[in-house]
Amino acid sequence: MQFPVHHQRFIRVIKFKNDLYAVVEFLHVKPGKGGAFVRTKLKSMRTGRVLENTFNSGESLDVVRVERRKYQYLYDEGETLVCMDNETYDQIYVPEKLFGQGKEFLKEGMDVDILFDGDDIISVELPIFVQLEVVETEPGLRGDTATNVLKPAKLETGATVNVPIFVNTGDILKIDTRTGSYMERVKN
Repeated sequence: MQFPVHHQRFIRVIKFKNDLYAVVEFLHVKPGKGGAFVRTKLKSMRTGRVLENTFNSGESLDVVRVERRKYQYLYDEGETLVCMDNETYDQIYVPEKLFGQGKEFLKEGMDVDILFDGDDIISVELPIFVQLEVVETEPGLRGDTATNVLKPAKLETGATVNVPIFVNTGDILKIDTRTGSYMERVKN
């Protein structure tokens, strides 16, 4: 089994239980008695769900070659998002659900990785961190230096995140698209 690397153009994925899975973790085990086996953590390419599975050593797996291509997000059109191939400039329509919850941090012109099995779109990978401007938030109280006090802030994409009280309208924030959480204020 090969470990898929995030930045490769082609990654190896296995077909297992009528779904496509990337191997997140694997360990070859050779016990003192009995046959060897491989303990794995597999991540569904379609749902993101992670499951653990054990394969017998030498068991045959159906390996699928998945291609990763860079696209630029252009705009929403109903329940699809229009993206443009950065090399050919071809536009494709991608179902909104493939973007997951991170979609609320997606800004026009932002690059995403789209994973294909042939011509079929398997999933979309957003940048892990994005920088977005705060367009609306309550001002922090002068002299309030409590460290764990949070307030809501509306970002330029329309998403709302909880931020420390020192964050103001116009600040640029680093946001983790996987969790939707504030990471830090970016210096201009």
